[in-house]
Amino acid sequence: MSVLIVIPARYASSRYPGKPLVALRGASGVAKTLIRRSWDAAMAVQGADRVVVATDAGSIRAEAESFGAEVVMTSPDCANGTERCAEALQNIGGGYDIVVNLQGDAPLTPPWFVEELVAGLRAHPEAELATPVLRCEGAMLSSLRADRAAGRVGGTTAVFGAGNRGLYFSKEVIPYTGRDYAPEAPTPVFHHVGVYAYRPETLLAYPGWPVGPLETLEGLEQLRFLENGRSVLCAEVEARGRQFWELNNPTDVLRIEAMMAAMGLD
Repeated sequence: MSVLIVIPARYASSRYPGKPLVALRGASGVAKTLIRRSWDAAMAVQGADRVVVATDAGSIRAEAESFGAEVVMTSPDCANGTERCAEALQNIGGGYDIVVNLQGDAPLTPPWFVEELVAGLRAHPEAELATPVLRCEGAMLSSLRADRAAGRVGGTTAVFGAGNRGLYFSKEVIPYTGRDYAPEAPTPVFHHVGVYAYRPETLLAYPGWPVGPLETLEGLEQLRFLENGRSVLCAEVEARGRQFWELNNPTDVLRIEAMMAAMGLD
């Protein structure tokens, strides 16, 4: 099954305008832009046939092309990364069995997260898309709670049922646990990692579906699939000692740089 990885990257982020061009320093102090680090993460995935950056900004295109990335220009009217991936697939002309959305704000995404999504779609023909979930340890759960208490969205959580079929995703910390956990203790809360693998026909249909009340309230693109009765596979992945965080707010820059330093990542 042929695999296309699309990295959607827009300039006008509501929470952090221009973030694809923000520099992040690795363990040795070398600075690379967020879009470069996202590209490097995509190129580390085994089994991908093609990787493209999908953007609406000339400045992001110029930066991506400066390090050899293939760029597909898309409309500034795309409401989210999934719509941008759908437009990129249309512009390319299709021809792929699985399309991966490796969002441009998740430079610490380990390659096996994407590889396990692709494997999940291959093993579950009923699933129309797959997305990874990572069991929170106590320290990560505390970080998520602290962000929410401060009025920030530090991450998204997911709940799923039989067969790992997705039930809901939220910017709130769900499910409610009513207790605290030791820093390294496993918890029943799962952090949703913003990566998706779609069947191409489902991806191309997505922009034509109405935006429902849950997507409107939460601002989470994956809820459009659930609100339209689509089967979402939540693939549980393991960190294997890797720390993970998405760049959602300016304060996340130092957090991600600290994680790269701790893991020795350049």
